[in-house]
Amino acid sequence: MGDTSKASELATVVRLPVDQHEQPHKPGKSGQAGEAEAVSGRVLTAAEYARMFSQREQAFARWRGYRSDARWLAGAVRRLGGDERTRTAARFIVRHAVFVPVGAGVVARRVWEAKTNSRYERMMRAAEAAGDFEAVREWEARSVAERQRRHQRVMDWITHPVQIAKTAAVSVATGVGGLLGLGVVMAVAEDNAALVNDPLMGAVAVVHGTAVAVETAWGPALAAAPWLTVAWLWNEGRRRGPVLSWLAPEQDTAGEPVTPGRVVLALRDLGIPALRKAITDAGEAAASWLSVIRIAGCGVEVDVTLPSGVSTAEVKAKRRKLAENLDRHEHELHITIPPAARTVRLWVADSGALDEPIGPSPLVTDQTLTADIHSGRAPWGQDLRGDAVTLPLWQRHLLVTGLSNQGKTAALRALALWAALDRSVEFRIADLKGVGDWRMFEGIATTLIQGPT
Repeated sequence: MGDTSKASELATVVRLPVDQHEQPHKPGKSGQAGEAEAVSGRVLTAAEYARMFSQREQAFARWRGYRSDARWLAGAVRRLGGDERTRTAARFIVRHAVFVPVGAGVVARRVWEAKTNSRYERMMRAAEAAGDFEAVREWEARSVAERQRRHQRVMDWITHPVQIAKTAAVSVATGVGGLLGLGVVMAVAEDNAALVNDPLMGAVAVVHGTAVAVETAWGPALAAAPWLTVAWLWNEGRRRGPVLSWLAPEQDTAGEPVTPGRVVLALRDLGIPALRKAITDAGEAAASWLSVIRIAGCGVEVDVTLPSGVSTAEVKAKRRKLAENLDRHEHELHITIPPAARTVRLWVADSGALDEPIGPSPLVTDQTLTADIHSGRAPWGQDLRGDAVTLPLWQRHLLVTGLSNQGKTAALRALALWAALDRSVEFRIADLKGVGDWRMFEGIATTLIQGPT
């Protein structure tokens, strides 16, 4: 009795469920128990057993599993998101899904402008921003006329139903009378009174057949209507709606021609709040602020009339950003101020045109070239627009600066070679560097100093 009490104090025996059908049984000798396979494991204490099978521990185990699954899913999403093909496909799907609400917005705006004066108000704001007050008065007159026409249509809807009902009644009575008259003629001609109602019954049969056809087609048409509407809105959004830049397909726009739309968008995204607001309010009418785009040398030229509240200095200060908005380098855009007030003139070079070498000097190509030091102009190169640059030398002092090997000496020699074509010119040259840059003028120059003396 004492041993049993002592054993119960040392350990607690926990009975584990055992499925007798799954226990392997090997037959042994008569009177001996069958041999079973050994089971390896660890003896649990009562506290460990309770903790392992408690609801809290099971919840923690499930949470650890969920957290592991979440980490795996996040890693898979990160790997897929890093793939360019995945991003391209995602942009494609989202872009085409967005076309539907964008198209709905386009249609809603079109209906709103057709039923209200918002279009005329937008055009008046654009004309006012451009300072064209004559156009403001013209659009205001159009707005008043359209408002009057819309009021007249509303009044017509009030009086037209009665007129329509009268017209319908007269038309039906006339039609029935005509059919009965035709039946009478047929009955007299055929000497058969039963033919009087045949034309009327034929018309009734036609109406009935039309109703049956409409009823048959109504179900499929009603089922297809939502899908056709979605397809129509998608097409409207794709053709006329704006697309977010991060959803647009990646395209290389470098080298594309400069169009009014591109110039307006470049000005809108210039970072000048007043200019952006004016262009947004004006909408498509903002293109009227631009002059005709003209070809000028190796680029194009366009004058932009700025809206009220935007100065030319603000636009000139944003030259680099404006060039990048037009997919050009900074040196491929030049901004000047024309005589017209509140106007900037943009000259945009063809992409890469300014990086091409220029042709030979007229001193080499024109065998009939002459020089007049008093009134002539020396050919000196080309400007960034590709136009010839000429320079008068009479009573002029020149200071040419630049880094080494940038062509300073060659530029001065080009002027001297042109001046040498005038026999009245006398050269007195001092080349203090003395590396032979001017030795070809020996015998031509009255004085030629080469090197420090």
